[in-house]
Amino acid sequence: MAQNNIQPIALKEWAVSVNALAEGQQIIVMRKGGIIEETRDFQLMSPNFYLMPAYEHQKKHLLKEQYADQLDDTLVGGAVNLESVKLEAYAEVVEDIEITDQETLDRLRDMHIWTDTFAEERLRWKKTKPLHVLVLRVYRLREPIEIPMRAAYNGCKSWVRLEDGFNTPERVQVLDENKLQAEILKIKQALE
Repeated sequence: MAQNNIQPIALKEWAVSVNALAEGQQIIVMRKGGIIEETRDFQLMSPNFYLMPAYEHQKKHLLKEQYADQLDDTLVGGAVNLESVKLEAYAEVVEDIEITDQETLDRLRDMHIWTDTFAEERLRWKKTKPLHVLVLRVYRLREPIEIPMRAAYNGCKSWVRLEDGFNTPERVQVLDENKLQAEILKIKQALE
């Protein structure tokens, strides 16, 4: 596994989703773009990035029942009033799949932690724009990185450029490559 080409960029994602990715419970995220996105829609800013846990908009009723309690775990330790943020995961995009219809989205139902309602809301928001389903190869950082929470990181946006320098951390792939490829195959077969 190459340790180079690590970008000082992070994708903001629900903390509960970051945990699910870091635990190997899913390998996808769904993006349409944040409310204050500069480009007005989602664009893949970098093919690799840190996963920055975000706490805005997390709602239990938008998670499948078996994952709802995991949301509480993300709020332990005052996570809603952050002076710093802990980065524990890194991802590489394996594929960026654009979805424009409900039937296709429904085929991915068993491959993520969100309810059908949440997935449908993501698809319907900004109807003229496709929903991006990013298939990810996820890594856990051997040593988490704690960085100051900067004003530039706040708000409903997908991407942040990390302002503080730090050493490139060692990473360990969450799912071994065989398991990852099996999960990717499930996604591809579901979409055929």
